[in-house]
Amino acid sequence: MTKIKKQWDIIPKENRKHYIEKIITFFAEQKDEEIGMIAAEEFLDFFLENFAQNIYNKGLEDAKLTLKKRFEDFDLDIDLLKQNN
Repeated sequence: MTKIKKQWDIIPKENRKHYIEKIITFFAEQKDEEIGMIAAEEFLDFFLENFAQNIYNKGLEDAKLTLKKRFEDFDLDIDLLKQNN
C-alpha cells in the first residue's frame, strides 16, 4: 500500500514516529488520557496542516531581520575601516 504524502507533512519518518510518541506521552501525563497511535497521528497532522506554515514563515522573517541587522553592522564596520586622506 502506497502512503500519500500530505503537502504539510515535512517531517522525516523517524522524527514523525518520535513526535507521535511524545503526543501520546503528553496526553497520558498532562491530561490523564490515553490516546492511540492513530489519534496522535491525526493530532500531529492537524497541527502541521494548520500551524506549520505560519511557524516556518515566522522563522524565516526572524532570520531575515537578523541577517539585515548583521549586514548593517558590517556596513558600519567597513566604513570605520576606511582610511581618511
